[in-house]
Amino acid sequence: MPITVDIDVMLARRKMSVGELANRVGITPANLAVLKNGRAKAVRFTTLAALCEVLECQPGDLLRWEPGGAEDGEDGVARGAGHA
Repeated sequence: MPITVDIDVMLARRKMSVGELANRVGITPANLAVLKNGRAKAVRFTTLAALCEVLECQPGDLLRWEPGGAEDGEDGVARGAGHA
């Protein structure tokens, strides 16, 4: 997937454990591990907002786009003429 979630860097900067972050965000450690390990297909905006609030960061500090991941249309987003 061309979007990766970089939680490890922010955890290290905040000197916070995965368990503490999961507890403060309100998700299970297993779901946080799915995000950390790049296995998540989607992230709810409420979860992203909670991560940003707890880690005192912006979404761009956690999300990184890598070109060449998903093929055109593979992610369910319509592309082409008339689509922005």
